[in-house]
Amino acid sequence: MNIRETLKEKQRIVIKIGSSSITHEQTGGLNLTKLEVLARELSDLKNMGKEVVLVSSGAIAVGKQTAGLKKRPGEIAKKQACAAIGQAKLMMIYQKLFAEYGQMAAQILITKNTMVNDISRRNAYNTFEELLKMGAIPIVNENDTVSTYEMQFGDNDTLSAIVAALIHADLLILLSDIDGLFTDDPRCSKNAKFISLVESIDDKMMEMGKGSSSSVGTGGMATKLSAAKIATSAGADMIIANGQDFHIIHRLMNGLNYGTLFLEKKDEQFHLIDYLQKM
Repeated sequence: MNIRETLKEKQRIVIKIGSSSITHEQTGGLNLTKLEVLARELSDLKNMGKEVVLVSSGAIAVGKQTAGLKKRPGEIAKKQACAAIGQAKLMMIYQKLFAEYGQMAAQILITKNTMVNDISRRNAYNTFEELLKMGAIPIVNENDTVSTYEMQFGDNDTLSAIVAALIHADLLILLSDIDGLFTDDPRCSKNAKFISLVESIDDKMMEMGKGSSSSVGTGGMATKLSAAKIATSAGADMIIANGQDFHIIHRLMNGLNYGTLFLEKKDEQFHLIDYLQKM
């Protein structure tokens, strides 16, 4: 059996969308056409009997555009104000789009403190479980409005991997502005070779991480490889794929050969709380 065929059997799926995948590059405004495709793709996964969690970036980018700012803000207070504006707008649009396909969306905002504290982490887990039992699609983001440097995950690649580990997901899909993992940055090197399958993550592979060139996102390849380490150690397969066309979601779930697939390598010594405390 082709290893990709096993993806058809995955039941609890976390999908992470980067800011650059849901906004127009020229204006920073939301790309409603793409969001509609995303809602349809995830709704169809639900119709197939899958449990779906969406980790969506974009609150600060949307807030910036809504408030008429030309550049991504640097000051914490301005970032948090943009997040407050953008998160509300983003959720309003998600709820409307998912409702058109008969699905119920729910918002979960998390800080690092949520996950480090035993009681709040257990409460977060219980909330996810209840929402999934109700048939809702939880939409997760870092709570940028109240996060400070000490409380931040810093990027949604890491957050999505931590969510996948928390809820015992069996697949994490990171959709970004790159096709997957390469031996070097393909935008800079003609000799960069695409890597379709990763069976284990070693130190040499972690060194392949490069910074992101996106002006709206925070996560580069290094954060995606760190996310892969968390997810695979927790027992989930992970895929990095290009989010330019969200139809790729059903193609991936049908076992087609897109993106880089990292095979789960469950580590019995891996404990989420230990990882969080080292961050």
